[in-house]
Amino acid sequence: MVIVEFVIVPLGEKSLSRYVAEVVKLLERKGVKYQLTPMATIIEVPTVREAFDIIEEAHELVFKLGASRVSTTVRIDDRRDKRVHMEDKVKSVLEKARGGRD
Repeated sequence: MVIVEFVIVPLGEKSLSRYVAEVVKLLERKGVKYQLTPMATIIEVPTVREAFDIIEEAHELVFKLGASRVSTTVRIDDRRDKRVHMEDKVKSVLEKARGGRD
C-alpha cells in the first residue's frame, strides 16, 4: 500500500473548508480510503500512479470550484518490503510511546 499525504490550497482564500469538503466527496465517490486531519488529507492506495491520478483530479476540482491559483503539496510513503496500512503506522508509534516493544 502507498500512503500519501496531500494538501491542496487555493491561494488567496481565507477559508478552505468548502474546498476540502468537495475533495472529501470526491474521495468518497471513488471509494478511496482516507483520513482527514486538521492540516492535510491522507489517502491509502495500491500504487503511486493511482495516488497521483486522484490528487490531480482533486487539484483540478479546486480550479473548477472557482480558484484562480492552486498550490498542492504531496508526501509519499511507498513501502514495498511489507504491506502496511495507515492504522498500522499509528498503532506502532502509540505502542512505543506507551512502553511497548520496539
